[in-house]
Amino acid sequence: MLLEANGLEVRYGGILAVKGIDLEVAEGELVCLIGANGAGKSSTLKAICRLIPSRARRLAYAGDDLSKTRVHELPRRGLVMVPEGRGIFPQLTVHENLVMGAYARGGGDPEVQYATFPRLKERRHQTAGTLSGGEQQMLAIARALMSEPKLLLLDEPSMGLAPLMVAKIFEIVRDIAARGVTILLVEQNALLALQAAGRAYVMESGSITLSGEAKSLLHDQRIREAYLGEARSA
Repeated sequence: MLLEANGLEVRYGGILAVKGIDLEVAEGELVCLIGANGAGKSSTLKAICRLIPSRARRLAYAGDDLSKTRVHELPRRGLVMVPEGRGIFPQLTVHENLVMGAYARGGGDPEVQYATFPRLKERRHQTAGTLSGGEQQMLAIARALMSEPKLLLLDEPSMGLAPLMVAKIFEIVRDIAARGVTILLVEQNALLALQAAGRAYVMESGSITLSGEAKSLLHDQRIREAYLGEARSA
């Protein structure tokens, strides 16, 4: 198992935001974690990446204890996150952002990313802060891919984007997964996430309430009512 979390907890002061969840991702999988805003999804990703304090019976990546791994070591070991809000360097050019993405592991070829993201190639000399929201999201993903990750964590990649751009981003996510990159996707757009993923977890109020094959959950009446806006039939 590439990623294992058992009994993962995150506290903010006296508030238990992630309540002892179990989650795993096998190599080559595209797994999604869906749920409403405030369910604890982003906190889960941040805990996995050691960006916030957490506790767990076991939190392991590629068999190694993540609690003993420093944050800056994770990209070198192939674990990379694209954060909510993208986290690009707005004053640097598109090309400079990509080069920064390769810094941790010393590899990566911008031309490979330009082949995947032709729009970025057109804007390679443009400062990242002047890109559209969708272009910035493409850049954030492309920059993460520059480090040639084994496990890519995506936090709300469709947030704030127009429908056409959302569809494009999910097309890119599926393409990345098809190339063999393991992905853990956190997403509020349950329909697109479940259509793209092989397996899924549903998170509510800090707990995993459902899990299983994404196609099965897509047809689960509870999911359709809670996240797809479908009313219960009489």
